[in-house]
Amino acid sequence: MTPVFEITARDSQSQARAGKLTTPHGVVNTPAFMPVGTQGTVKTLSIEELKACGIEILLSNVYHLSLRPGQKVLEAAGGLHCFMAWEGPILTDSGGFQVFSLASLRTINDEGVIFSSHLDGAVHRLTPEKVIEFQRAIGSDILMPLDECVRYPCERPEAERAVARTTGWAKRSRESFMKVISSPEGARDPLRDFSAAPRPRNDEMKDGVRPLLFGIVQGATYPDLRQEALERLLPMGFDGFALGGFSVGEPRGLLFELLPETASRLPAEKPRYLMGMGEPLDLVEAAACGVDLFDCVIPTRHGRNGLAYTWEGRLNLRHAAFETDPKPVDPACECWACRTYSRMYIRHLLKSDEMLGLRLLSFHNVWFYGRLMAMIRLGVTRNQLTGLRERLANLYQPRLEEAFP
Repeated sequence: MTPVFEITARDSQSQARAGKLTTPHGVVNTPAFMPVGTQGTVKTLSIEELKACGIEILLSNVYHLSLRPGQKVLEAAGGLHCFMAWEGPILTDSGGFQVFSLASLRTINDEGVIFSSHLDGAVHRLTPEKVIEFQRAIGSDILMPLDECVRYPCERPEAERAVARTTGWAKRSRESFMKVISSPEGARDPLRDFSAAPRPRNDEMKDGVRPLLFGIVQGATYPDLRQEALERLLPMGFDGFALGGFSVGEPRGLLFELLPETASRLPAEKPRYLMGMGEPLDLVEAAACGVDLFDCVIPTRHGRNGLAYTWEGRLNLRHAAFETDPKPVDPACECWACRTYSRMYIRHLLKSDEMLGLRLLSFHNVWFYGRLMAMIRLGVTRNQLTGLRERLANLYQPRLEEAFP
């Protein structure tokens, strides 16, 4: 059987590694960034544009997809890949972050989460088993179990309860996942009856590769709790491991005190995923800690608000300084937005509330992130990652008050 994860190069001056992650819908070159397609779309961008940016894997979300369009529609389409016309791998988040971010709409106990829809107030229930069932039904390549993410700052007793609950849910998720994977029918066709599907299914096992299930390491800002969480997860046999509960308000300095030690304890032979982190400097520094996968809304969300990521640093094109600036957004960029349009024109679009401005900056930012990840991989392969880290530090170094408020 094809190996799930193969490390192809290591950086001699850090823990960074380059690799290949094999999924039913193709191979992902790592380190890799996953644009966030929460509701089956990366906001303002087409599938063709994402491919042009060199994106190989997308992230979508169980909570949002289960509410709209719902499992019935996605099954009728033949799975999420067919529904959104994306042929590459998809990782689906369990909805655990929404358990955190929509705290006012839910109640949580050891059995699962009961929440009121932010759309219409209807009551729904998430359990570890239902989350796995939904992800399998829509054909996810990488499944995430239901977890509890706590806020920052978080008192130790709350963090301890979240670790116990998350690891308990992980065990139930793994058991539910293996029931489908190990059954003859599940291995052949993990979905239910799709005889009426309008298009062929594209979620079945390909070349002997089955979908993957990652475990999530929680523990807030307590290193010993994160170690305890990992020790509970390791015997369960997950295909990879995610670091959850980072980038939830903690200062950057504290985050990068915890991350190297936590990442180094994860199994070296399995892929490592840092959930929800997305500033350029953070990506290269986390890659240097040995992280392989990233996701964040930053490139598209900030693009829709006029912020561009460039090899000159961040540019806020809503500022008056760009009103008559004829240069491209980034003179060093080869994306079609930079080849075609000027800063002054894009600023005009933004100030006029024209949709094209949001699309152009979103596309440029995702292109920038795609090229950044390619440069990280190349830096690892050539043992030149240090130079890239120094370059990004000069461009994107946070202010001292951001690192240690």
